[in-house]
Amino acid sequence: MQSGKGPDTPSAKGKAGKAKVHSKDHDMGAALRTVYQKTVEETVPDDLLALLGKLD
Repeated sequence: MQSGKGPDTPSAKGKAGKAKVHSKDHDMGAALRTVYQKTVEETVPDDLLALLGKLD
C-alpha cells in the first residue's frame, strides 16, 4: 500500500509540472531577449537609410 507521499501522488506531479512550465517560460524569455538584443544591434542598411532620408 502506498503512503500517498511518493513521486506518483497528484501533488508531486503538479509541482513537477509547474517546474517544467516555469523552466519553459524562462527558456522562452531568454530566447526572446537574445533575439531582441541581436535585432537592436543590427545595422540599418544604407539603402533603407537613404529611403528614410527622402521622407524628410
